[in-house]
Amino acid sequence: MMKNKIRSLFNPENYQGWGKKSNYFEGWYFKVLNRSENAALAIIPGIAMDKNGFRHAFIQVLDGRNKRAEYHKFDYETFKTSGDKFLVSIENNHFSEDSISLDLPEIKGMLYFSGNVPWPKPWYSPGIMGPFSFVPFMECYHGIVSMDHSITGKLEFNGKTIDFEGGRGYIEKDWGSSFPEGYIWLQSNHFDEPGISVKASVAKIPWLKSSFTGFISGLWLRDKLVKFTTYNGSVLKKVVAGKEKVEITLGNKKYLLDIIVERDKATSLASPLKGDMGGRIEESMFSKLEINLADTKSGKSLYYGHARNAAVEVAGNVEEIISSIRT
Repeated sequence: MMKNKIRSLFNPENYQGWGKKSNYFEGWYFKVLNRSENAALAIIPGIAMDKNGFRHAFIQVLDGRNKRAEYHKFDYETFKTSGDKFLVSIENNHFSEDSISLDLPEIKGMLYFSGNVPWPKPWYSPGIMGPFSFVPFMECYHGIVSMDHSITGKLEFNGKTIDFEGGRGYIEKDWGSSFPEGYIWLQSNHFDEPGISVKASVAKIPWLKSSFTGFISGLWLRDKLVKFTTYNGSVLKKVVAGKEKVEITLGNKKYLLDIIVERDKATSLASPLKGDMGGRIEESMFSKLEINLADTKSGKSLYYGHARNAAVEVAGNVEEIISSIRT
């Protein structure tokens, strides 16, 4: 078990819950859109262990177009994983960074992924959490499996066949005890220019007996990853979170990133609370956003673009995040 724990620490896409028996969750988020962009699904397999040690596996399916979600609960014993790589099975459903195979009442089939864009994971900073990966008491950890990739394959969904040939996908994950008390999360890899993907999250992070506002964001732009994180000297300059619009501004010595989101109607999803999936969050999958990446010193725009099919969540007490910027 210790060997698996050490290997997982440096490979955040792998299962992290070795030895956990209570107050723990872990879930992977697969976002898939077909080429015509009229079908958008988020498929979320995972494991949940409440404070009393009751455990179960789950697969949550969000239909972004029709704004419906299904939560499939499985016996804990059906959850199988590998200590060597990201490989998860729940009954006849299988998940990896290269493919997913589904056998659920409303959705069946197999999708294949290629051209994946992972977040770098050097030994001293394994993944998007960076040095926080080594902190043992964090409430929630986060990982990026692929910022962008192409899809092939088909799914039978609610009696209809969806061909995902030429579609785009995104994969991330979370693990810990609970989602943050308040956070903003957004992602899109559907810009007018291919090969661009943005992900940003801002959250209230418990820390010992206090808390701080943390953020992790990345812009994959023409084969280069521009990072804005709490630990790399970046600064959170602006946060606005309204019912119709979200704005985030991040900056560092080289770059300034402005993100403006036009929110779409969201769908309710189950979320972790002390290891139990009894919490609720709201996610939209067809929001729109615009970004501007500028040179910090000159103010010259290096990239300006619009994105569609943006997944967005605004959850909990975001007012404390906003007030932390003002002070």
